[in-house]
Amino acid sequence: MKFKFTFYAFLAVGFLSSCASNVYYQVYKAEATGAMVQRENALIYEDDNSRILYNLWKEGGNMGFQFYNKTDEPILLHLNKSFFILNEVAHDYYLNRVTNYSNSSKISVSTNSYSSGEITGLNFLNLLQTNHIGTGKAAGASASSGKSISYNEVEIVVIPARTSKIIMEYDITDTVLRNCDLVLYPKRKEIQTQRYSATDTPLDFSNRITYSIGQNPELIMLENKFYVSEIANYPEKEITVEEYEEFCGEKSTVKTKFFEEVASNKFFLRYEKGNNDSRKH
Repeated sequence: MKFKFTFYAFLAVGFLSSCASNVYYQVYKAEATGAMVQRENALIYEDDNSRILYNLWKEGGNMGFQFYNKTDEPILLHLNKSFFILNEVAHDYYLNRVTNYSNSSKISVSTNSYSSGEITGLNFLNLLQTNHIGTGKAAGASASSGKSISYNEVEIVVIPARTSKIIMEYDITDTVLRNCDLVLYPKRKEIQTQRYSATDTPLDFSNRITYSIGQNPELIMLENKFYVSEIANYPEKEITVEEYEEFCGEKSTVKTKFFEEVASNKFFLRYEKGNNDSRKH
């Protein structure tokens, strides 16, 4: 299956770097240890009140989740009592941060009959963006304005009835795992898969989530647990393909590189071989 993949409400497209023989990928497969159903686009945990969706596919592995409220009352997701746990080490979801939002604008009109505008702020992906505009005008004036707003991180996230919210904070790993049975820079014939059980896995991870319903003070706690069951190293050309992207019957004019196989219970790390790197494992 070529890579054009939806993560919750987001479109995740696998644009990769240009073809290079020294680029490799370590691909991980994870297993859930609890009552969880795997779909093409998500791993799903469900109880009487909630539906929690995961998609691990991302560089480093994504432990973010989409929490859907199945009830007719608001659900209070207690981030101050929820944790990401990696190899028995707990990481807080509530970090008591302050987020600054700034929005500034500047408009000037020059005497040479050209006007320029510049608007800077956060776009819908929360990335800083500056837009430039220009028109012909005969004048000489300028004006500017701006504002900055700070938001304190909330300890409790309110999820209205029959809606969902996405919580994204932690990746699973940023370190390529080395093993004497895995060739670090394999050729096609050297590709091997290292398999693990829940007891000897190098990575076990989970989300411990705490929530309450409406005015009821009772806290409900659950844990969604996973462990890495397979690891394999691949040259880039063995797991990617270049194709023309198509939308509504129209093909792009240039080829895009896609992952050939994607699954909601897999993730990857990209790494490169240096010119003088002679390591085998």
